[in-house]
Amino acid sequence: MIKRMLVTAVSSALISVCTSAAADTSAKLDVASAYSLRNIFGKGIENVARELDTISDGELKLKAYEPGEIVPPFEILNAVSSGSVAAGWSSISYFSGTLPIAKLYGALPFSPPANVVFSWTTAGEGRNLLQKSLDKYNVKVVPCSYLPQEPGGWFNKEINTVEDFKGLSMRISGLGAKVLNKFGASTQLVPGNEVYLALERGRVDAAEFSIPEVDSAVGLNEIAKNYYFPGWQQGAGWLALLINKAQWEKLGPTQQERIETVCRSNIQTDFDVVIPNQMRALEKLQSSGVSIKRFPEPVLSALREGWNEVLQEEMKTNPEFKEAYTSLIDHENLVKNWYEMQYIGQ
Repeated sequence: MIKRMLVTAVSSALISVCTSAAADTSAKLDVASAYSLRNIFGKGIENVARELDTISDGELKLKAYEPGEIVPPFEILNAVSSGSVAAGWSSISYFSGTLPIAKLYGALPFSPPANVVFSWTTAGEGRNLLQKSLDKYNVKVVPCSYLPQEPGGWFNKEINTVEDFKGLSMRISGLGAKVLNKFGASTQLVPGNEVYLALERGRVDAAEFSIPEVDSAVGLNEIAKNYYFPGWQQGAGWLALLINKAQWEKLGPTQQERIETVCRSNIQTDFDVVIPNQMRALEKLQSSGVSIKRFPEPVLSALREGWNEVLQEEMKTNPEFKEAYTSLIDHENLVKNWYEMQYIGQ
């Protein structure tokens, strides 16, 4: 009897090991990046690839491609969905035309602070709600990089009143574009690798793209000299690794957990270094002749009023957006109570 039990136990263990080994074979995933591999956003996916290669002893490799090399930036979601490319690296907000809930992720005007957004995204309902929407497209989402609040943008002229937005052509993503439209601006979403040319050739009069470190690397300071704060149009953002569901399931639990672990580590590293790096980049921009300005308070008040109108419109027409936004604000209120109880004062 004991011998039979031992044989059964050993057989079960062998089956388990073989099954695990079969499910966690080596893999190579092609990744279409929405960002140049020469700037810090594109370098992010290459850092992730190196870490995965190291911790998997070469069994899990990611090969990143430049924007448009295999898939245009705004077509990454559809390409990953169809399986024509295994994975993508992008901000979720790039796909708001296809995925209505995406408007909430990465480009939310007057959003809660970054710590609240990321707590909701990684430990709250945020990721589950996004994944539920992406399930329809056969795509797995893994948050993998943190982006701080962006500046308000680069302008060829000063912004003194909301009237200065009238007739202005501006590159801006997400719901902030809808807000500016209410003040007579003409907005367009230009891919990141084309923003410099759009501004240089006069296709747009102003542009918000990214954080100072990236904006200066792209060279936007060579064209526009007025750099406005705060970034009312985007409180906190993040980049995601988007993986075709069939490819994700082929990886098996060990490789999947490696991806999750490396992405969590990458986010923590971003939290540690990104803000100091932006202040250093701003110092260099100022020394090169860029004028760092703040939107006048009446302008910010008007933009907030415009945002409240856009928000109500989205809540009425987009049930998924309403569910996610309500969840985010509930999470903010939960977290905010803790900080209020712990506030010491100046």
